[in-house]
Amino acid sequence: MATAALARIVRHCDQLLRTSEVNDWERAHNGLQVENNGCVTRLAAAVDASLATVQRAISAKADLLLVHHGLFWGDTIPWTGRRRELQRLLLEHNLAIYSSHLPLDLHPKLGNNAQLAAALGFKRVRPFFLEKGAHIGLQTNASVTREELARRLCRATGVAPKLLPGGPARCRRLGLVTGGAGAELKKAAAEGVDTFITGEGPHWTFALAEELGLNVFYGGHYATETFGVKALAAHLAAKFRVPWSFLDHPTGL
Repeated sequence: MATAALARIVRHCDQLLRTSEVNDWERAHNGLQVENNGCVTRLAAAVDASLATVQRAISAKADLLLVHHGLFWGDTIPWTGRRRELQRLLLEHNLAIYSSHLPLDLHPKLGNNAQLAAALGFKRVRPFFLEKGAHIGLQTNASVTREELARRLCRATGVAPKLLPGGPARCRRLGLVTGGAGAELKKAAAEGVDTFITGEGPHWTFALAEELGLNVFYGGHYATETFGVKALAAHLAAKFRVPWSFLDHPTGL
């Protein structure tokens, strides 16, 4: 059985993803969140760190779980009830957790946006959507109907997107930000796109999309963010010669 040192994997991930350099939302805690005994024999990848995905990782016999949304986003105490059960499972089953949010979103090769853009057939992508001092999304020029773009997005994610048809029937300048950027339609439109693809957004954005003359595709927060952890896990598996698996636990959101 192949074994890799947890410290080597963490060091490589931190360098690859520029973990210490990328600004993120407060309390995102990118990097190693839970340590194990120092050895990794199997990787698992999931969008979210939760009791359910930890249980799946244990069933898969993983000792390192890679996630996009980590355990810590704010006040996480007290560790009672299901939180205590989560802690017990992590310690008893020697499971480490590594989390990468914005650093994984914006990575030019392994990132959620880069991977989804490639799956959608986008060519000659350019930086898009400045957030926290970095462009976290991508944009491209194309000539594709809204219907064809919806089909491509469905094929890529496995989920039929919701369309706010506020813009032209043929999309020519497209912007992409995976996850929950739907409340930022004005920012997207200000960069000149006529079509904005993201994960989810609030109800009031329907009227705003019409006012802005902007097509908006909501592909699902979860569905648009499975790409990065899969790509990162595959990269690490090849480099450190350990197997990996994806733990699908969709939220439907």
